[in-house]
Amino acid sequence: MVKNIVTFGEVMLRLSTQTGVRLNQTDQFTAHYGGAEANVAVSLAHFGYSVYFVSKVPDNLLGNAVERHLKSHGVQTNYLLKGGERLGTYYLEAGAGERSAQVTYDRKYSSFSQLEAVEIDIEEILQTASLFHVTGITLALSPSLRELVFLILKKAKEMGVKTSFDFNYRAKLWSQQEFSEAIKPLLPYIDICFCGELDAVHLLGLNQADGFLPQKERLKYYYQKLKETYPNIQYVCSTFRTVISSTSNRLKGNLFVEDELYQSKVHTLEPIVDRVGGGDAFAAGILWGILEELPPEQIITFATAASALKHTVYGDCNVFSSKEVFQFANTEPGKIVR
Repeated sequence: MVKNIVTFGEVMLRLSTQTGVRLNQTDQFTAHYGGAEANVAVSLAHFGYSVYFVSKVPDNLLGNAVERHLKSHGVQTNYLLKGGERLGTYYLEAGAGERSAQVTYDRKYSSFSQLEAVEIDIEEILQTASLFHVTGITLALSPSLRELVFLILKKAKEMGVKTSFDFNYRAKLWSQQEFSEAIKPLLPYIDICFCGELDAVHLLGLNQADGFLPQKERLKYYYQKLKETYPNIQYVCSTFRTVISSTSNRLKGNLFVEDELYQSKVHTLEPIVDRVGGGDAFAAGILWGILEELPPEQIITFATAASALKHTVYGDCNVFSSKEVFQFANTEPGKIVR
């Protein structure tokens, strides 16, 4: 059976400085298009799925560029609406050494943030879908989008469509309290949840685990508590990231299913070419593994490898096939593939 996937969110224009140049110094930017849900759509399209991206962009040259970007990666744009005043933008000041990258948003009153429920036919969008994916970034953009996401998740469960939600909390968009109030009505309708240790404590308000427990046991404790409250959640996922510098990280993936926590090996990400979209590549890898009905050990291995690969290319999107991810996961790092 063909597995269609639907993702829902905003595409933005990303303008990045060169490494070593601050935002208030630069006189040139590198442009990319991306956004959390769109990045997941691109990854899954490269993995061979039929993926539909639902969004709204302005009816101008920038909106046309977004459509071309999505189509160039094999993403279906049947439900990409045109209208509104502007495309959301963000500026990325590249990090260097111990100095972190910095994001400056310019996305208020974007076409997508003004989207209303009456503009889309939820049943039509979900009628052939196997899975629906959205993130907390979309929730942050407007009250009407929060209501729309709730309606879509509820309808998806009525129609037997798997649902996936990535917390993706952004402190520059809203407060922890606002996020917490928005997410709790949605959790009963979510099957696959991307949520880390800090999310569990600060966004869900779970009691803190014993600080003397190993990191793996603490995470397992939080995931067990989450499952006790929301038994509908079948999978909970996250990554452990150790930051040595802006271009040197360590990454390990976590997947909690059927009361067991599975972990990937540690990937050494050095040098990092572009970190943006690494979490979306991980999410897409998890979703692919679940839809392919792989064993948990293979799912987390594949997903973390997909994220590691994303760090090696410029732009928001992961552009590797599932075959390439598997090959990377099973090849000695840095070895020439002949």
